[in-house]
Amino acid sequence: MLSYQRIDVFTDKPFGGNPLAVFINPGDLTTEMMQTIAQEFNLSEITFVLPPEKPENTYRVRIFTPTVEMPTAGHPTIGTAFALLREGLIQPGTVRFEENVGVIPVTITQAGEFTLIGMQQANPTFGDIIADRAGAAAILSLEESDLLDDSPVQIVSTGVPYVFVPVKTLSAMQRIRIRTDHWYDFAAQHHGVYGIFPFSLETELPGSTVHSRMFAPELGIVEDPATGSASGPLGSYLVRHGLVKPVRNVASIVSEQGIEIKRPSIIQIRIETEGDSTDRIVDVDVGGTCVYMGSGVLNI
Repeated sequence: MLSYQRIDVFTDKPFGGNPLAVFINPGDLTTEMMQTIAQEFNLSEITFVLPPEKPENTYRVRIFTPTVEMPTAGHPTIGTAFALLREGLIQPGTVRFEENVGVIPVTITQAGEFTLIGMQQANPTFGDIIADRAGAAAILSLEESDLLDDSPVQIVSTGVPYVFVPVKTLSAMQRIRIRTDHWYDFAAQHHGVYGIFPFSLETELPGSTVHSRMFAPELGIVEDPATGSASGPLGSYLVRHGLVKPVRNVASIVSEQGIEIKRPSIIQIRIETEGDSTDRIVDVDVGGTCVYMGSGVLNI
């Protein structure tokens, strides 16, 4: 029997954000069994929390979508920290999670009645600029004219690569329908890209900087309500291409996501640059709040 917690991540209200199941100290499960359990839950991701491989780290965290194990991911990292905090297994401050991409520092602070949890991501890698803008738009059932004229379609990663598509208007964002046939053709030409991430600077909610959506058919995710691993690259893209201006070398960005699928999510992004150039991004942090939804036992 395996116990788990259910957490909604990147929200301060039940039934918002991105749902997560967290299995703490699940024993000696095989990778195949972990993948089978992830398929059974059919959430964007679930996590398994294990003892660390190195004593200076806090826990090892393995993250699974319904189809693959991830190198790292945002809402599973943050939700796992929240679950461990609820159990009294970690305390506010900084902890270190071993993930497949390396060690992820996670900071836990009290923010009024809520606990704010943030993860430090790797500095961004800016990959290919996609010349076929019409093809990228077609993946989303949009026209090239729906894309922001002076901003590129580009692959960016802080550990997990996504293709970012700048969209002019909120109405175009709402019209998006993923064309999996076009996506699989694109993914075959750009190996290693995990998903497609359209965004617009037109937003629905007060206080938001950017309106976001994410689709990852190959991961078994039709549409993700909140994507922390894409939010660090998103913030890096916005700063690098001048869509958000840092103030004293820091850009504070709020991404709203999941609204179209009725799972509204709020993701806090902090991008720090060095000197006067936005080409020198030296720190990427992504965070938010969580809500405990319940617990259960899996009989296997």
